[in-house]
Amino acid sequence: MTTYLFYDTETTGLNKAFDQVLQFAAIRSDMQFKEIERTSVRIRLRPDVIPSPQAIITNRISVADFGSGVNEFEAIQQIHQLLNQPGTISLGYNTMGFDDEFLRFAFHRNLLPPYTHQFHNGCRRMDLLPITIICWLYKRAVLQWPEIDGKPSLKLEHLSTANRLVSGPSHDAGVDVAATLELARKLASEKKMWDYLAGYFIKETDARRLEELPVSFQSVTGAHRLGLMVGSEFGFQQDFQVPVLFIGNSLPYPNQTLWLCLDRPDLPATTSTRPDEKTWVIRKKLGEPGIVLPPHKRFWRQLGAPRRAIAEENLNWLQARPEILQALVKYYREYRYPLVPNVDLDAALYQIGFLSRFEEKLCRQFHAASWDERFELVDLFPNPETRALARRILFRNYYDNLPPTRLAEFEAYMRRVNPARAQDALVDHRGERRTTPAEALGEIEQLRQTGELDHFQRRLLDELQDYILKNFSQKPIIG
Repeated sequence: MTTYLFYDTETTGLNKAFDQVLQFAAIRSDMQFKEIERTSVRIRLRPDVIPSPQAIITNRISVADFGSGVNEFEAIQQIHQLLNQPGTISLGYNTMGFDDEFLRFAFHRNLLPPYTHQFHNGCRRMDLLPITIICWLYKRAVLQWPEIDGKPSLKLEHLSTANRLVSGPSHDAGVDVAATLELARKLASEKKMWDYLAGYFIKETDARRLEELPVSFQSVTGAHRLGLMVGSEFGFQQDFQVPVLFIGNSLPYPNQTLWLCLDRPDLPATTSTRPDEKTWVIRKKLGEPGIVLPPHKRFWRQLGAPRRAIAEENLNWLQARPEILQALVKYYREYRYPLVPNVDLDAALYQIGFLSRFEEKLCRQFHAASWDERFELVDLFPNPETRALARRILFRNYYDNLPPTRLAEFEAYMRRVNPARAQDALVDHRGERRTTPAEALGEIEQLRQTGELDHFQRRLLDELQDYILKNFSQKPIIG
């Protein structure tokens, strides 16, 4: 049976590798959006996580709530099972832009398969945000469209208020997921459009549609197809869409298709020696945003005359300079992401590769084992990275019960979380540093000075400051 699983998360911050989920809510429905079941999971704060002050005042979660709920290890297993129930289409509002990758890192650090909910046992993903954007562009009668301070807004909380989707506070996972389900019902009332747009989240359908785009011209590098890419990253100023030209697939990352943005006025300043300097190439995976529409007149004219003119001039310019086009295509097809040195294990999802079948089996045994058995299983992992992640699971989730022989390891790890110098903080896969206790305290003070805070938010910051000072001693790293 195929079902939708609408879900939402509230987190300690925006760093997908180092922050954690505090609240997870989901509603499973049938394909006609009839509710089947609801799930709500509140997750206890790990001892090594420093919540973002901005996230705390946005989500309005008090320090007292940090200690309630189940530990992350047990909660993430439950969430993983929900998303991997056979036939599940997991979706939400901007879930593919944020929540899904957030959960992927949580699966990784808790020794669960991070990708199976995308393809295994009939499971796949969707996202309501790009569907909502296309309705705003081409089917506005479906919804009431809010304006905030004279500007249009596509935030879920504003859409919910304008369309009376649900009642209750925003930034609560339970309220937001209920709003998401109601939003889907409204969007799906235009059944023909809903079914068509849902196809963009199926890899085979998306691939076929890309192959059906008209060929603008041919070059020695192949056929260059023309389309109109829609995505949230382009913003209201560009009507969430840009004209694009297909330039091939990435060689080091074959699942990425490459699309040259055509409405950049400075594109003709591109040179064969620096093809990346004046160009913007968007990397798209099949079945994922952005959505590439065919350049039909009803879509193309939405760009407006000035942007259409720039795109057409750039097409002509590229055709007339095959040597520059060839250099541009070669650069982007061969481009590799720079290697980030000293990436922390929590953020090493994309670096360490897939586990062996033996380690996958050992992970399953580790999840099913008793408390005492897990300590014995840790040392059986042949891969040192997996072994270290297993140790961290025990430190983070069962630290109150750690035997004396393991306490020293935990304390050494906590010193790395709380370095004496900011430049010594742990680093993620993008080269960004993990927030230190000192930085969080500095942000709290800055918010007090410059933020427009109500009484409750100020109390939340006071509680968070006390929590950090109590739980993170400012001792330097030893060794």
